[in-house]
Amino acid sequence: MRFIESDEADDPILSVVNLIDLFLVVIGILMIVVAKNPLNPFSSNDVVVVENPGQADMRMTIKKGEELTRYESSGEIGEGQGVKAGITYRLDDGRMVYIPE
Repeated sequence: MRFIESDEADDPILSVVNLIDLFLVVIGILMIVVAKNPLNPFSSNDVVVVENPGQADMRMTIKKGEELTRYESSGEIGEGQGVKAGITYRLDDGRMVYIPE
């Protein structure tokens, strides 16, 4: 007795369709990652990103509107003129409170 084989089993275009489905899923995941990025150019939020806080090579990236500003630490202690403007306290939960004088 012979089994009737389907022509669809040997159709090479089916593997191409599966690859297209895979690429659509990958593109969808990449779009979600870009949308969740805090430095997204399409986001209107103001964001400050601090890399390596407290280290000698600390960097800050500040996004205000569409403008990006980057500051890099030189590792040296700064010096300048000024007056005391207030006191900052760190709460138990990690929040910082600034009290102007």
